Formats: sequence, C-alpha cells, structure tokens
Amino acid sequence: MANDRLRALEEVENQIATILQCAGNVVLELSKDKHNASFLDRQLSQFTGSVNRVETELSSQIRYLTQVATGQPHEGSTYSARKDCQMALNRAEYTRVKLGELGRTCEVMLDPQS
Repeated sequence: MANDRLRALEEVENQIATILQCAGNVVLELSKDKHNASFLDRQLSQFTGSVNRVETELSSQIRYLTQVATGQPHEGSTYSARKDCQMALNRAEYTRVKLGELGRTCEVMLDPQS
C-alpha cells in the first residue's frame, strides 16, 4: 500500500517534469518567427493531459491523507492516538490552570485580612 502511494507520487513527479518540458517547448516554439501550429497543439494537449493527471492523483493523495489525519481506522497509523493524547494533555493543563485560579479566588474570598 505505501509502496503504491510512493510510486504514484513518483509518477506525479514525472508528470510535473513533462508539464515543465511542454511549457518550455511551447515558449521555445513561440520565440521562433514561424510557429509550427501542429507542434504547439500536440504540446498543449500533452500539457493539459499531464496537468489533469497530476491534479487527479494529488486529489487522491490528499483524500487519503485526510482520512488518515481525521482518526479513521488505518493500518499502521498512530496519528489519531497521538492527536488524542495531545488533546488530553492540553485539557489536563487547562484544568490545572483553572483549578489554580479557582483556588486563589477562594483564598482571597476566605481570607478575612483582605
């Protein structure tokens, strides 16, 4: 599963290289006095196809990461457990601070010398 995701990201990287190559080819062709329209059309078609493939795969990767990051069951992921633990520690610290404030308030109210 993880290897498949890495291979998919490598393919995205290759598609991005293709996108940059197509863009460079188009700029180079447009810099010429006479443009080859069929070459520009092929480059545009390849550019558009690669952009669509990159967008589709990155959306898929983002959906996967969103699932993993939102606590849904996932094999091998400890993110949800770590997130829950950190949130519990934050709540415990907040409770400690509030109890300290409450204790000081009670002391002030019960201290007859003030």
